[in-house]
Formats: sequence, structure tokens, C-alpha cells
Amino acid sequence: MDQNTRDIIMREFRSGSSRVLITTDLLARGIDVQQVSLVINYDLPTQPENYLHRIGRSGRFGRKGVAINFVTKDDERMLFDIQKFYNVQIEDLPANVAELL
Repeated sequence: MDQNTRDIIMREFRSGSSRVLITTDLLARGIDVQQVSLVINYDLPTQPENYLHRIGRSGRFGRKGVAINFVTKDDERMLFDIQKFYNVQIEDLPANVAELL
């Protein structure tokens, strides 16, 4: 995707005319949108440092935020590494996820 197309998509996302943004680690550090309340990681980043940049897009400026990770057996080692790197326990998704937002 060329830069002009990326700029248009980001403008639409920031304005709210587009409510879903699918991206890669390429934009992990470059997104600054206040109204993001939910980040879904379809895959885990390959570097633990990028995990915080991804999930840090949710719940900014005092708002609630939720990050959901899709984790396969192949991802379990990376999930362990992320938890160890940040000294946190990432919980399984509760049944009442709507109450988190």
C-alpha cells in the first residue's frame, strides 16, 4: 500500500468515518488516536517491545481500554516472553468482555 493510501485511511480512522483499522507492526508506534478503546492482536508481535506499543493505543487519556490477543499453540512461547518481559500476567478473555469497555 502506498503512503498516500495509508494517509487517507488514517485520516478516515481519526475522523471516525472509519471505525476499524487493521494494521501490522509497521504502524505500532505511529498511531495516535484518542478514541481507541479496543485493540485486537490477530497475531502477537515478534518483539516483546512492540506489544506495549500496540496495546498502548487503547484506553489513552484516562479512558478505558481493552486489548485482546488471539493466541495459538505456536504463539504460546511469545506470550510467555511478553509476560516475562513486562512482569505481568495476561488473563484469559472473560465471558463478560462487553463490561470491560
